[in-house]
Amino acid sequence: MKNQSSFAAIVISLILSACASTTISPVVPPSSQSAGGGVVPSPPPEQPLTKSIHKRVQWSEVKGWSGDDLVPAWQAFLNSCIALSKRTTWNAVCRSASALQSPNSAIIKKFFESQFVPYQVINTDNTTEGLITGYYEPLLRGSRKPSSRYRYPIYAAPDELLTIELGAAYPELKGINLRGRLNGRKVIPYYTRAEIMNNPKLLNGYELLWVEDEVELFFLHVQGSGRIVLDDGETMRIGFADQNGYPYNSIGRILVQRGDLPLEKASMQGIKQWGQQNPGKLPELLQQNARYVFFRELPSGLTGPIGALGVPLTAGRSIAIDPQSIPQGAPVFLATTWPNTDKPLNRLMVAQDVGSAIKGGIRADFFWGFGHEAGVQAGKMKQSGKMWVLLPKN
Repeated sequence: MKNQSSFAAIVISLILSACASTTISPVVPPSSQSAGGGVVPSPPPEQPLTKSIHKRVQWSEVKGWSGDDLVPAWQAFLNSCIALSKRTTWNAVCRSASALQSPNSAIIKKFFESQFVPYQVINTDNTTEGLITGYYEPLLRGSRKPSSRYRYPIYAAPDELLTIELGAAYPELKGINLRGRLNGRKVIPYYTRAEIMNNPKLLNGYELLWVEDEVELFFLHVQGSGRIVLDDGETMRIGFADQNGYPYNSIGRILVQRGDLPLEKASMQGIKQWGQQNPGKLPELLQQNARYVFFRELPSGLTGPIGALGVPLTAGRSIAIDPQSIPQGAPVFLATTWPNTDKPLNRLMVAQDVGSAIKGGIRADFFWGFGHEAGVQAGKMKQSGKMWVLLPKN
């Protein structure tokens, strides 16, 4: 009884601390958290859909549905089925999907229209549009050994980083986890980005490798996965392993508020340019985002980074969503526009990832893929969009 009381007191203390100061916050895995490379993943726990309204509609009401080539989305959906087939509500439809051999767009369209029901996603304030942003898999240069060129460490998850699962003691808090560390007999917040950057000895021994560019490293943390070209010519793929439990704070917003960047230039490219022009001010700016991400090496043969569903992401067909708005793994039809244009971008996507900044009903992060051009598109994407989630008829 004493141990149970002590645990409850710790959890309550952590919750109060999180609410009062956001020092320790509920943990939501960012883009590219993995359930394990090469292992058939278990789907993440289903969360109550409290952040959106789902309105059943006819297929003719899904904007752009008839004009999309569904073939590029098909493999992404089959990847979702690797995890979703373990759920009763998805098992039958995933078996039917796997039985189709190299279907064309017309057959895929007929399959979805016969097996699924479209629901328009509506925000809780009854609006039907929301923000669509983008992310990608960056490429950095690095080394397995530190040097004057490769000075900035990428860390693996430290052993002392604790995960407190609140749902075990408080069922109403299922799905909400906290991060912390032990200080004697107390659980206290884990180190912030500023503490880690200013005292590298805190994580001695957990260096996975070192990279040459501090700004690129920061955006690797934001993206959650990437590839590193090592000085010996090898290319290493890394993905999200864990994070320190702090909420994400946009440094672009901070630069705009300070008057250092106009709003129209507060993109990833604009922030990188500001960092190159202001190297002395850069560390202080980066430290304004207390959130810090830890990584792990991924198998080299993956077709894409691993998302929160535990399966590889598909460029141009995977999105990150709020799992309290859209079920993870579900097909989602997205009607938006290409970055910085009014050109329609209407596509069948698959909700295979989540993100710390992806919160709310109609809110998605569009995965553009790997490399420079993907980064350009992701960096400037801040579009308005509508969403329809497709759910099995059963």
